[in-house]
Amino acid sequence: MRGVEPVEALRRIAFLLERAHEPTYRVRAFRAAADLVDRTPADELAARARAGTLTALPGIGKVTALVIEEALRGETPVYLRRLEATEGEPVDEATAALRAALKGDLHTHSDWSDGGSPIREMAETARALGHEYIALTDHSPRLKVANGLSADRLRRQLDVVAELNETLAPFRVLTGIEVDILDDGSLDQDPALLERLDIVVASVHSNLRMDRVAMTERMVAAIANPRVNVLGHCTGRIVKAGGKRGGLRPESQFDAALVFDACAAYDVAVEINSRPERLDPPKRLLRLAVEAGCRFAIDSDAHAPGQLDWQPFGCERAARCAVPATQIVNTLPAAPLTTWSHSKL
Repeated sequence: MRGVEPVEALRRIAFLLERAHEPTYRVRAFRAAADLVDRTPADELAARARAGTLTALPGIGKVTALVIEEALRGETPVYLRRLEATEGEPVDEATAALRAALKGDLHTHSDWSDGGSPIREMAETARALGHEYIALTDHSPRLKVANGLSADRLRRQLDVVAELNETLAPFRVLTGIEVDILDDGSLDQDPALLERLDIVVASVHSNLRMDRVAMTERMVAAIANPRVNVLGHCTGRIVKAGGKRGGLRPESQFDAALVFDACAAYDVAVEINSRPERLDPPKRLLRLAVEAGCRFAIDSDAHAPGQLDWQPFGCERAARCAVPATQIVNTLPAAPLTTWSHSKL
């Protein structure tokens, strides 16, 4: 990586830190520095670098200042070189083949709900990763802790996405939502508005310790709803403590065979959630879903740009459980994908 600009270096470092699941405060430091550098005239930045006064700028510390200085000298910053040298982990042939087959990501969040970055930044990062599209699936209104979108806010977001798609074409941001499955199996958003969306991911976020029979009925009712395309992180488990989700969380209890049979019957894709703290569903249930003949969606559930590159975690589990690429809906280009997603309406 030669001749990298300061803003590019700072954002690339933030991306790699996000992908490595480093603490949010560290990522924010580099993203804030990148935003400040982007707003600062080039001659002022160069003068401060020569004078050693970059740290006088708000939000620029010793580490980010050094990155800027090295980039301005035409060098690849040492911090970036170290991250690049250790990025990622080797993936085997089957995992790599599945990742290469993916055309997009059907579960992503922006700063309109509990994500950390604007829609455009998420889209541009996805495009740089080789995607043809992403579905923007911010949360629904009941999830107030995640700044869930009211119907009015979602309508405004649809207008923003339409304008953005005009500038990003042929890349496409698919309209969508991660809608809460309420206790009775209904969906937490205006039904008419859900019909306008390209992708609806339905997930359980509340009352996760519900009785097994009641939880099964709740999930099947949502799966049977013609507006639902993907069943998100079906067990709700958290297997890695820390981060914004806090401690560990056991799996919700439900009749998995019945739920997956319903997914197959109603043509709802089972999400293979790639977040390292979720890795949901567990492999034993993933194999059961394969046996049931389900479709799947390998999603990042990204809340920041660097997390978009977590899909290989899901691809690895899919490969281990013999999930056929032909059954993964986000191996489809955008047009046939949206034809499928609207086919039940």
